[in-house]
Amino acid sequence: MQARRLYMTLFVMGATWGVTPVLVKIAVTAGHHPFGMIVWTSLISVVISGIVTFARGRHLPISVPHLKLYLGVSLLGAVVPNLFNFTAALHLPAGIMSILIALVPMFAMPIALVMGFEKPSIMRLLGALCGAIAIVLIVGPDTGLPDASKVGFVFVALGASLCYGGEGNFLTWFGMRGLDPVQVLFGASLIGVIISLPLAGLTGNLIPLDNMGAPELAIIAAAVINWGTYATYIWVIGKAGPVFASQVAYLVTAFGVIWAMLLLGERYSIWVWMAFALMLVGIALVKPHESE
Repeated sequence: MQARRLYMTLFVMGATWGVTPVLVKIAVTAGHHPFGMIVWTSLISVVISGIVTFARGRHLPISVPHLKLYLGVSLLGAVVPNLFNFTAALHLPAGIMSILIALVPMFAMPIALVMGFEKPSIMRLLGALCGAIAIVLIVGPDTGLPDASKVGFVFVALGASLCYGGEGNFLTWFGMRGLDPVQVLFGASLIGVIISLPLAGLTGNLIPLDNMGAPELAIIAAAVINWGTYATYIWVIGKAGPVFASQVAYLVTAFGVIWAMLLLGERYSIWVWMAFALMLVGIALVKPHESE
């Protein structure tokens, strides 16, 4: 029953999280800068997390260990990967961004091996190999990208997957310090605002939301969806470990491609579809142990 609940949670997370690359694509295409988008994403998360935390009669602990936790989650799970994602989204199709998200467990697995959280497995190594081949299909000589000059931004997007893979292992190593996922997000989002607000202000990239068009609504929607799915993601890590939780990338990829085709009318070459299939195989191989 517990396993069924966890897999159902992953399915719902994938279906909702999968639409965020489309929303981000809408926002960046309108000219919104990553720094400004990170500010609003963090602010919205602060508001929601704060309301939920205080409504339950809880508070936000401020101590050195807790600040380290907030900083680690903020950098690895929000500020840095969002900078990579928002930058790459301007140049890559939303479907490609979704496919690259599938690399999260590919990165999580070797990090977990090094940190001693997982044991070596031939099947998982084959899964990682599938992910590597998929990248070659996307960025290789017969690139599956609409514009071959955008190849470099694939590696920018990969930086986000690396961060997410590292974040799950960071939480497993450092622990939640007695906090629930919402409290962790509350603290991490506050750190995110402290980091991103000066950067956006100094570079002139603050985004006023006084003219609420589709791009601005997309930013708000993406932030709300990210908050809900991200809080759930941290909860799943605590229940089943980082490798199991990172499997949500499998569903985010599938739903992301579907949403991009339905909402943005994107179409892909045979190379992209081959990469997509390999990513799904890779995720299936990088699966949790039965004990998880």
